[in-house]
Amino acid sequence: MTYFTRTYDWFTANADALLIGGIVAALLVLAMLALRWLGGKMVARDPRGHHWKGVVGRVLSRTSIWFMVAAALDVVARYADMPPRPEHLFYALFTIAAALQAAVWARELILGVVHRNAGEDPGGSTLGSATAVIRVLVSVALFGLALVAILDNLGVNVTALVAGLGVGGIAIGLAAQGIFSDLFAALAILFDRPFRRGDTIRYDTTTGTVERIGLKTTRLRSPSGEQVVMANTKLLEREIHNLAEAHSRRVAIPFGLGLRTPPARLADVAPIATVALASVPGCTLVRCVLVGIGSSSLDHELLYDDDSLDPDANAARKAKVIAALLTGLDSAALLLATPTQTAFSAAPDGTLILPWAPTTGRGEA
Repeated sequence: MTYFTRTYDWFTANADALLIGGIVAALLVLAMLALRWLGGKMVARDPRGHHWKGVVGRVLSRTSIWFMVAAALDVVARYADMPPRPEHLFYALFTIAAALQAAVWARELILGVVHRNAGEDPGGSTLGSATAVIRVLVSVALFGLALVAILDNLGVNVTALVAGLGVGGIAIGLAAQGIFSDLFAALAILFDRPFRRGDTIRYDTTTGTVERIGLKTTRLRSPSGEQVVMANTKLLEREIHNLAEAHSRRVAIPFGLGLRTPPARLADVAPIATVALASVPGCTLVRCVLVGIGSSSLDHELLYDDDSLDPDANAARKAKVIAALLTGLDSAALLLATPTQTAFSAAPDGTLILPWAPTTGRGEA
């Protein structure tokens, strides 16, 4: 019996099974093509992957034709009673295609989650740089696992390979632990978003505006103009004050009145401060109270909220508030304190001579 005769007899004996397997395989391919098309539509509606639909669409759109064909052949082989060699060949093809396709799906899912959690790029080039690094690391890890799975399913002993990969990974991790530490810190900043590019932050005694969040360092521009570079790991170990997340700026203006100011006149200070703050739009009085008695002054504190987060606008409004406060105090004849020393003397008969004239109702410095 010739080869062609045996093949014809096999097709004749398995015609029904081949037909059913072909129909199932065709339906499977059509379903995967439909899911791939749907994924492309979802990606087109959300190209940046800010929502879960975009992430799922990104995964579905990366379904390869090679995997569809391998899956269809495997379905046909399972329905038909194929000879061992073709069946083993189709199984090997499906194993390779399925492992590689699973790695691609997993990679796109991880990168999609990265993009979704990061949202708009908060760190300039950080998202692009981090994505490139993450893509390399994830691709190496996932395709390495896919290779191990393929070899294991094809009957290859992968114990020594897995052990070698484990030892190599530990060696690389120990050698580059500093780099990975800063990288993970950059990813923590990227995902947790304690600050973004353009935010003004303060840590320790340093204040600056974030210019760039890199994979290893964060660069800030200080108010005096120089650039401050800080390692991401060290930066996250500190207590960070994000000034950009404030709803308003609370500003304190300390001032003092002369010690000879009559106590009854102190009640006029708060209304004067209220009028001064009302003359500056965007500023709201919190309190203006007497906070202490100094060696030569009655110490007051004016506290107000400025609804602007711009440092230049804050400084300009503060100057206006101070000017309005000085005008109000001068109109009310309340004099600011100046550092003074009082010398007391006595007449020949021992009578104390006061170093000031009798009060006339005006506050004396």
